[in-house]
Amino acid sequence: MQKNWLSLSLLSVILLISMKVLAQKNAADYVNPFIGTGGHGHTYPGATLPYGMVQLSPDTRLEGWDGCGGYHYDDEFIYGFSHTHLNGTGVPDLCDILLMPGTGECRWNNGANNKPGYRSRFHHNNEQAEPGYYRVFLDDYKIKAEMTATTRVGFHQYTFSNAGQVHILLDLLHRDNIIESSLHVISNTEIEGLRRSGSWAEDQYVYFVAQFSKPFDSCMLAIDDAAHPAMKVADKKKNVKSCFWFSTHEEEKIQVKVGISAVSYEGARKNLRQELPGWDFEATRKQAHETWKQALSKIDVSGENETQKTVFYTALYHCMVQPNTFTDVDGNYRGLDKQIHLAKGYTQYTVFSLWDTYRAWHPLMTIIDQARTLDYIKTFLAQYEQGGYLPVWELDGNETNCMIGYHSIPVIVDAYLKGIKDFDAGKALEAMKKSANRDNAGLRSVSQLGYIPSDKESESASKTLEYAYDDWCIAQFAKSTGHLDDYKLFIRRAQNYKNLFDPSSKHMRARINGGWYSPFDPMEVNYNWTEANSWQYSFTATQDISGLISLHGGKENFAGKLDELFHTTSQTSGRNQSDITGMIGQYAHGNEPSHHLAYLFPFAGQAWKTQELVHRIMNDFYKDLPDGLIGNEDCGQMSAWAVMSAMGFYPVNPGSDFYVIGTPMFNKVTVHLENGKTFVIQALGLQKDNFYIQSARLNGKKHNASFIRQQDIMKGGELIFEMGSTPNKSWGTGKKNEPVTSIDDNLIVPVPFVDDPTKTFSDKKSVTILGIEGTKLFYLSDKGNQEFQGPIQITESGKLRFYAQLKGTASQWVTSEFIKIRDDRDITLSNPPAPQYSASGPGTLVDGLRGNDDYRVGGWLGFEKVNLEAIIDLRKEKKISTLSTGFLQDENSWIFMPKQVEYFSSTDGKNFNSLGIVKNDIPTDRKGTQLKNFDLAISPLQARYIKVIATSPGTCPEGHKGFPNPCWIFCDEIDLE
Repeated sequence: MQKNWLSLSLLSVILLISMKVLAQKNAADYVNPFIGTGGHGHTYPGATLPYGMVQLSPDTRLEGWDGCGGYHYDDEFIYGFSHTHLNGTGVPDLCDILLMPGTGECRWNNGANNKPGYRSRFHHNNEQAEPGYYRVFLDDYKIKAEMTATTRVGFHQYTFSNAGQVHILLDLLHRDNIIESSLHVISNTEIEGLRRSGSWAEDQYVYFVAQFSKPFDSCMLAIDDAAHPAMKVADKKKNVKSCFWFSTHEEEKIQVKVGISAVSYEGARKNLRQELPGWDFEATRKQAHETWKQALSKIDVSGENETQKTVFYTALYHCMVQPNTFTDVDGNYRGLDKQIHLAKGYTQYTVFSLWDTYRAWHPLMTIIDQARTLDYIKTFLAQYEQGGYLPVWELDGNETNCMIGYHSIPVIVDAYLKGIKDFDAGKALEAMKKSANRDNAGLRSVSQLGYIPSDKESESASKTLEYAYDDWCIAQFAKSTGHLDDYKLFIRRAQNYKNLFDPSSKHMRARINGGWYSPFDPMEVNYNWTEANSWQYSFTATQDISGLISLHGGKENFAGKLDELFHTTSQTSGRNQSDITGMIGQYAHGNEPSHHLAYLFPFAGQAWKTQELVHRIMNDFYKDLPDGLIGNEDCGQMSAWAVMSAMGFYPVNPGSDFYVIGTPMFNKVTVHLENGKTFVIQALGLQKDNFYIQSARLNGKKHNASFIRQQDIMKGGELIFEMGSTPNKSWGTGKKNEPVTSIDDNLIVPVPFVDDPTKTFSDKKSVTILGIEGTKLFYLSDKGNQEFQGPIQITESGKLRFYAQLKGTASQWVTSEFIKIRDDRDITLSNPPAPQYSASGPGTLVDGLRGNDDYRVGGWLGFEKVNLEAIIDLRKEKKISTLSTGFLQDENSWIFMPKQVEYFSSTDGKNFNSLGIVKNDIPTDRKGTQLKNFDLAISPLQARYIKVIATSPGTCPEGHKGFPNPCWIFCDEIDLE
């Protein structure tokens, strides 16, 4: 009995201690930086501060899509510790200034070629990461490596287990393309250098100053891996490495501090001196942890599920590791024009993945970090002054122009309309208009046609839809600043989504030659869409959900189409797109175009369905695991979705002043606002299955609306939900309770379309013009404007111009071009082209029309890994003297010229004689798009059949980023004379 009593007492003490420990955990203690380092999350586990310039982290992977962050949880080797990293991008870059401690021989080879090198094995049970700190044991060298950081300085601490001679290697060649590198040995405790590289950021500068805690005994520089013992200075070289030797006793620590700057050596030195003058590693680590604790404590969450807290605070942490500080301590930074500028009264930032982050990350910051939000806008305007346009995807002083749209605009507009206005609004509008009117094929089409045809620019449908939303944002900004002419122009452009809505399929569809792109499969991932398909883009009209509902025929039909989206098969067709993950039906949470879709049901009066879906997404797609993210982190957007959704609401349409309510994940969330007030969200009765909202009160008053406004949050207060296990289908319904976005003035008429947009015909062609219900249709003939009454017969090459009219308002003109071609040959292919690169079928190769220099717009036939084998039947014997076949190369897209093209002739279609071989002479590493005709001149001969065999390389060449994966050949046109 006494033994049982003692056991119970001991258990009680343990429980009390455990409860005390849990109670003492702060926000930073919950963060698991390894979340997202596995799978396709592309995050890194190393040491950084909120929005820091330095991200000091291990590099385990040198290339490949899953190596974008430099580290992958599945790897077994560490190459070293570099000072800059990207968080969850889909393109690799950074990983600058690599240090690697070692013992024994100093090797210049990194070991990736499986020859002896400086890399080391490691195991995860000897690895630790927390905000602002990283530790790992390097098995091959018996060295404990620890990292911490200030904003602009990386702090290394290496503990050497054994006494003897050790070294620290510096590799400036590591990872990407070097433009130039320099290294200066200043003393036996200090070095400085420059790494200037070209990758995703075409011209990136990283100056650095490194200081050692003890003098090194000797050092050696290597140029192109050849050692130069007496060299102390290396300037403007490509491959610079160096090794620094030390004598150590057992368990001795050697520390290295590395300050970086995009400006100059002196900028890096100032950053180092001001931020980290001393050598107290533990104090620096504790300060880093305290900084993170303060940053993450902007939102307090409480509840019984500790795992959910880890997921939440890690998501908030991932929201705060970028954008990155780009100004030195003295305010200087390198601009897009490569000149040095002074940021007066603000901090210049870099790394803006705006196609991703405008959706939820930036709106989240308008709640929890308005001061930095203002700095981001000032950064954008400075970049406009230096580069001529607002940023699209800016990286370390380089505009990458990655992704589509001009999504810095909604960031500016959303902030402005939420009261963040301390910037030059006139300059902002000027910048918006200039960015929206760039002289390129896509935006010219937007102005002239109201959409982008798929044969004029790739990703045409996605661009049309996203431009329309951005234009709506410009319209709101123009209206709020009193520029009504600009408002009228852009509010009309904001409705261009209507021009892609197919009334028969109720899907958004790409347009081509005045009609619809065909054949149509809403599940097909092809060049008309940006990392998505029609299903995932068919609800991209967040600026005018009321208009979209009207096109669907009412709320019931709209909700039904949404139901179909979430309940249809999860299979996609067409191109393999690695970003399309996290599938619920055709909803793909792993990529951004889907992120708002679960929140659309409240617009149709069915908020309970959003509650179901958000609860499912949060529980299924966010885990406390290295593979805990369902897709790329994408610079915080994936995590911002989780942070916003866990609080209970989401910004469906940034630029509007409200958030759509989903379902909260915690019993209580407290948001500490910069104005000193707090906003509290409580979920009474919340349990695993009690995620349906039964009722709500805002500041003590009944709240039936399925949305909440920004001003209600910023005023402070309390939103209380009563939760239950069954849906309350009446909550959030009815006028004023359902969220609304609508365009109510300057309405456009959707453009009409032809039933068959096929451009070529051989005899005659019958064309019918169609439009939305209720419109009158007109076309231009030699008699002037005529109302369309029935099919138009086309017998000669020419253009058909037409428009629609509704209630006295005319649509924009549409033009279809039809070309009469010879009908004297047939073609068969032994290997079919890939479905997404099949143009108008095999006949494309002999239709007399050449594809342009963009393979993505549909004029080319693409063949992956297989040869092109074509037989042309001329229907009767003809004299042939020249043969030519056109091919395209784009090495960046893994498309290469065939090795050779061989031509054959036959009179019976069975017995073929070789006419000759034309070898390729285009190098596989030649940058940009290359066009080549494989021409063969022969003595005239009679033949009915011509065979063409183009030999594919099969795989990407060794040394190419795609090696040894399959490559492509693209063909158009085959000419015979």
